Amino acid sequence: MVRINRQITIPDDELEISAIRAQGAGGQHVNKAATAVHLRFDIAASSLPRDIKQRLRALPDQRISADGVVVIKAQKSRSQARNREDAVARLRALIQTATRRAPARIPTRPGQAARRRRVESKVKRGRIKAMRGRTPPGE
Repeated sequence: MVRINRQITIPDDELEISAIRAQGAGGQHVNKAATAVHLRFDIAASSLPRDIKQRLRALPDQRISADGVVVIKAQKSRSQARNREDAVARLRALIQTATRRAPARIPTRPGQAARRRRVESKVKRGRIKAMRGRTPPGE
């Protein structure tokens, strides 16, 4: 059971965790031991609330595939158990970001001083441009 917060928990049967061989240097150990962990979590088939599912799918994260499956690969540690904990912690952090709602934006209008500065800069720019061009003959 993975606890996300007080209200949300994910049963272990919704997580698909498989051990794979880690990439990179490591000598003989890395060639024979499957210490890296692949965690797959199907958002649509999960028991998460509908609004959190929608926000999770909308996150701009490369770990979420187009069909709504979160794939996390953990291989930092030489221990499979620590890599499993790391993968679950990263999934927990990802789901926690989806539980937070973005505050509603309150549209504002530019103040009087900002409008005045904008007009003054436009007038100044117009004067600079008016100075360009050909000079009349005799000057």
